[in-house]
Amino acid sequence: MAKIGISIKVNGVEHKAEVEPRLLLVHFLRENLRLTGTHIGCDTSHCGACTVVLDGRAIKSCTAFAVQANGREVLTVEGLEQDGKLHPLQEGFFQEHGLQCGYCTPGMLMTGYAFLKSNLNPSENEIRQAISGNLCRCTGYVNIVKAYQYASEKLREEGAK
Repeated sequence: MAKIGISIKVNGVEHKAEVEPRLLLVHFLRENLRLTGTHIGCDTSHCGACTVVLDGRAIKSCTAFAVQANGREVLTVEGLEQDGKLHPLQEGFFQEHGLQCGYCTPGMLMTGYAFLKSNLNPSENEIRQAISGNLCRCTGYVNIVKAYQYASEKLREEGAK
């Protein structure tokens, strides 16, 4: 199969590669770029463990081809921390005990990142709706919701400064 040249900005860094058209974005991130924070949970888009942010929108990278991200910008969980400082969502998951096994956490963080960009004052119901495409088998979601609330408050405070 003929390879296609792509150029994708991932976590602020431009990456060029020759890939097969059928290569999934999740595999490009994990195998080509060695960014293994994006997890593969189900290969059917049901669990959300592979969620990344593509041009500001949360997507499940197990259902997107790497060639579809050509010329675009991808943010993965590895890109949340900036200059040694955790993103407020990462802080929230730590402070509110929003994880147990941690497998779903990268996808939950990326879903939350995109969600909070458009809603800095979400209700509990809105948070639960936002994470409805991400499956957690351990926590019961209560502390994940608290982590989102923590992050939204912190982001509002930062915006007010």
